Amino acid sequence: MQQKQMNIELRTKTGTGVSRRLRNADMVPGVVYGKGLDPITVSVKSRDLQDAISGAGGQNNLITLIGGGSLDQNIAIVADIQRDPIKRTFKHVDLHRINPNEKLRITVPVVITGTAVGVKEGGLLDLAHHELHIECLPGNIPDSIVIDVTDLKIAHSIHVSEIPLPEGIVILDQPKIPVVSVLGRAKEEEAPAAVA
Repeated sequence: MQQKQMNIELRTKTGTGVSRRLRNADMVPGVVYGKGLDPITVSVKSRDLQDAISGAGGQNNLITLIGGGSLDQNIAIVADIQRDPIKRTFKHVDLHRINPNEKLRITVPVVITGTAVGVKEGGLLDLAHHELHIECLPGNIPDSIVIDVTDLKIAHSIHVSEIPLPEGIVILDQPKIPVVSVLGRAKEEEAPAAVA
């Protein structure tokens, strides 16, 4: 998991007008919250937020907050980002302050590797879950959960309980849920020619 840094500024004024002025200045209004912490309103430069969530870890990157008074040097992850539905610009960000020694519950993307035997036989690969819910210490957050499908045959699935995991990571989804499958059926033998 990548470690990033991001400058933040405390803000005392809130409301729609304030948020609009911040966005016009290429700033993103946000809130920092966490265990034992009253929500603190902040703002961050759009470019700095984009840099903080860039790379394979995305929103799960660990971010060291710079500035922000009592928040300086605290570690956080992005809990939620609101974007403009058309421009895709940032509208608001929620930052979750974390304790490096306490486990987190987050979602991570699933990445498929290999070409399934069943696909080579004419089947169709079906990824039913693009993300999985996991629990781990912040320092153990993986960029993704990698599943090798090379040996997967037609009409077979890989379930949550069958996914190999790095040490210290627990998947919270139901163990029997199929994550990836190969749909279809093997070629049927040619039917004998009809009697004339």
